[in-house]
Amino acid sequence: MTKTNAENGHASFTNYISYQSAQTGRKRVGHYDLEKKNIRPLAFASGTPIDNLYQVIEAGEANIVSDGASEPFPSSSAKILPPFTGRDILCVGKNYAAHAKEFNSSGFDSSDKVDTPSHPVIFTKRFTSIIADGEEIYPHPNFTETVDYEGEIGVIIGKPGFRIQESDAMSHVWGYTIINDMTARERQRDHKQFYIGKSPDTFCPMGPIAVPATKLDKVLRVQTHVNGELRQDATTEDLIFSIPYLIKTMSEGQTLIPGDVLATGTPAGVGIGRKPPVYLKSGDTVTVSVTGLGSLTNRIRDPKSTNPTLDALSSHTNLSQFNASRTIDPSTLTKINDKPLYYKASGNSSGPPVIFVHGLGGSAEFFTSLIQALGLEESHALHTFDLEGHGLSPTSQLSKITLESFAADVNGVFEKVNIAAGTGATVVAHSLGCLIAVQFALKHPDKVSKLILLGPPPSPLPEAGRTATYARATTVRVKGMAGIVDAVSVAGTSEKSKTSVALAAVRMSLLSQDPEGYAKACTALASADGLDFAAIQAETLIITGKEDKTSPPQLCEKYAKEMQGRANLQILDDVGHWHVFEDVQNVAKAVKSFL
Repeated sequence: MTKTNAENGHASFTNYISYQSAQTGRKRVGHYDLEKKNIRPLAFASGTPIDNLYQVIEAGEANIVSDGASEPFPSSSAKILPPFTGRDILCVGKNYAAHAKEFNSSGFDSSDKVDTPSHPVIFTKRFTSIIADGEEIYPHPNFTETVDYEGEIGVIIGKPGFRIQESDAMSHVWGYTIINDMTARERQRDHKQFYIGKSPDTFCPMGPIAVPATKLDKVLRVQTHVNGELRQDATTEDLIFSIPYLIKTMSEGQTLIPGDVLATGTPAGVGIGRKPPVYLKSGDTVTVSVTGLGSLTNRIRDPKSTNPTLDALSSHTNLSQFNASRTIDPSTLTKINDKPLYYKASGNSSGPPVIFVHGLGGSAEFFTSLIQALGLEESHALHTFDLEGHGLSPTSQLSKITLESFAADVNGVFEKVNIAAGTGATVVAHSLGCLIAVQFALKHPDKVSKLILLGPPPSPLPEAGRTATYARATTVRVKGMAGIVDAVSVAGTSEKSKTSVALAAVRMSLLSQDPEGYAKACTALASADGLDFAAIQAETLIITGKEDKTSPPQLCEKYAKEMQGRANLQILDDVGHWHVFEDVQNVAKAVKSFL
């Protein structure tokens, strides 16, 4: 049985169970109370939640504690996951004497056809066959008519090893779990080797928990019940080849690594051992129990149902979502243009709408102090969001970001919140966001009544600027945001701002960005075609700083002149390119008179 905390001399929570959090959808590890059937969330001693059992093995029990911020909860309220996934299971056949005899006499044994094998019979089960406690086993109609069970003890490797000596083998064992080695008997027989008959989808139930060997008795008993009837009953003392011998054998030509699971064989009492053979059918329930590990229970699925493995794997992707880990709860993201973006509505919902578009290296938070200084929350409906790959908005490896895609996302915000044409919407934008806002206003002139542009960059960038911006994208992909933060923050702020908190705000905004998201935006800026400012129909306010090197006063004067009286220009003293950070009061003053 599992040893108590008192017997071990200290508090420990080592009935490790993997589950999917109902709150966040993320995979987590907890301690499973076998009697109360509840889960206590676990964390590293640092407080960081644990994602999987591979981390548990690597970190060690001393580094794992109860998550003090979370209370135990009923296991029924979470999706239980297998302890280990992603690797084939290493298996042993004919490793209990009575089972070896019943299997040899069954007519399904295509191995060495002896009652007691001279060497361990080794095979693997494909990782796609692994399912969790409580999940249903698909019976694979038209593939097999001989579905059978095999209750087994699974040994979990905790330390890598090659050519491990039998005398040292147990030092490589981390712990144990339960496995039901489901088998398609005629496939096992006809294909001579066991792999095809052992690897059908869902044919490897595992769990519900994994427990360190130090917490369990030296001798473990495995029992299997089918529909409540005891069918198998044996202990590890009945093994033909001991666990140390199996580890020695399996490591003679290959390296065993932490998290590898070895299924040690099944006792007598399987379906083909009965006279006549009795196979599992839809609705049958198989429960495998092992000392200290609880019970693994799975029901045979309706043959008319579909294979659940295909559905489960269809959502798997090897493509990364950059910046996604910053959003713990994906429900805080909003689907806009079929992509998740961080969007927030605030202010007076009945007031005229204002949409904010931040710039390169910024986020929606750039506008927070401006909104407060203007008191817009009382008078206007405010809509802020993080551009794809910026702030809290993720970006996919496959997603190509362009000025046009950014502008389409602005339109997506309009459509999401039903901001119709002619509603008097104002768009406030900064830096790269200015070009995005202009692109949007040119394509949807009826949706924008006023434009406020803080530091619009050249459009298009001059050749030297394009080259430098492409180079910046390369730099952050190699060195991260730290590779450009010094140059960008110093070049982007005024001499006065360099001695104020504004410089720190700029640096923090840059360093908080995901490098890949930032690099993509750099590429979007560098590759953008020129925009026709003269065609803007909305009344426009252009604000720049006297020391703005990205959007110098001469450039903004050119834009204003092109717009032929539809644009007002404000030039702020002692301000560089990060206008709100550097002088929020004078920015607010200019915006207030314009609104």
